Amino acid sequence: MITTFIRSYEASAVIAAFVIVRFSDVAASSKVATAAANNQPLIGTTGKIGASAAGQMVDVTRGGLNQVQLGGTVNAGDWLTSDANGKAIATTTIGHQVIGRAEQPGVAGDVIDYYASYGTL
Repeated sequence: MITTFIRSYEASAVIAAFVIVRFSDVAASSKVATAAANNQPLIGTTGKIGASAAGQMVDVTRGGLNQVQLGGTVNAGDWLTSDANGKAIATTTIGHQVIGRAEQPGVAGDVIDYYASYGTL
């Protein structure tokens, strides 16, 4: 059995379902926002319920087997990072922040499983 770790954070803006998130103001709070680049510290993904307004609590999956919406074509085993809209795209570029590896292939718009392994390539 793969244990999944989910934690709730306050949203600093509207956040969609199944997107990658980051801390929005690391110096002042632990609020989260949709990731917008592959060089931001990516902390996890939202589940099937995002946040419809700033100030709402949003569940963020931080570990285990998770789901994410794709922003492009990926293969099973690809490292995943964020595009400008918080959707997962494949990367092999040194220095990119990653959320983990794709567990299945997919194309833009698909929601796929991935195994969390956060860090920098």
